[in-house]
Amino acid sequence: MAFDIYKAVTDRIIGMLEQGIIPWEKPWAGMAGGARNYVTQKPYSLMNQLLLGGDGEWMSMKQCNERGGKVKKGSKAHMVVFWKVNQYEDRDGAGHIKTDSKGNIVMKMVPILRYYNVFRVEDCEGIEPHGVPVQNYNEPIEAAEKAFNAYLTRSGVQFHRVVGDRAYYRPSTDEIVLPHWEQFKSAEEYYSTAFHEATHSTGHKDRLNRFPENALEAAFGSESYSKEELVAEIGSAACLCKLGIETSGTIRNSAAYIQNWLKALQNDKRLIVNAAGRAEKAVAMIFGENGDANAVD
Repeated sequence: MAFDIYKAVTDRIIGMLEQGIIPWEKPWAGMAGGARNYVTQKPYSLMNQLLLGGDGEWMSMKQCNERGGKVKKGSKAHMVVFWKVNQYEDRDGAGHIKTDSKGNIVMKMVPILRYYNVFRVEDCEGIEPHGVPVQNYNEPIEAAEKAFNAYLTRSGVQFHRVVGDRAYYRPSTDEIVLPHWEQFKSAEEYYSTAFHEATHSTGHKDRLNRFPENALEAAFGSESYSKEELVAEIGSAACLCKLGIETSGTIRNSAAYIQNWLKALQNDKRLIVNAAGRAEKAVAMIFGENGDANAVD
């Protein structure tokens, strides 16, 4: 009997779901080669990297002064933000302090957004920049790169990589947008995300016509949206399995992602099997397995 990729993928996913709750982990973060703090040499959060709008080393005036430096006159300060969590005694409507069943005071955690200003190290006199940190960039996986690019060429889907915190397919412009290559934890996670969005793109009206005509029906969190997310994630997992680059991390994250959407669909695992049927058609289109002369070997 021939190996059935879709049955193997769905069986593994369902097996993981039956083990209990699996936390989904976002497969991308900030850029290691982006803006970083001079003192800690750690990259700023993605939000702050976007605020700073550039790479290099940055430091606060206090950090500069503490190291015997001085911010050059006329230098432009840039804002970075962080969340600070304050604790307060929780009170009821009458102003009385709340306690738990053991008599302990209940504390209320309140996150507050704070900010401070930083300067480029080049704008600080008496401060020597560190060298450019050695970075371990993800290397493209040839078979996956070939498959993805071949699909883009055949389909005409537009593709952009940007430094950002979102990965998406936009039907109105027929384009896939992914975070920058360096933001991903591994090459496998990058391709998992890329093929997730590629699977979405096969639903375009000029391809497999999988999206409802009524835009409201496809709104985030709706049943049709949730089902489409199952299709896209199973399609992605099948693509990685087909290419031989699936890892325990990617399949676990796929199961966790699907688990989140199943909650919106009454946890009906049969929907995974139904979604796998649609995903199979999508993956066939991505790999050109429909008689296309430009199909990937």
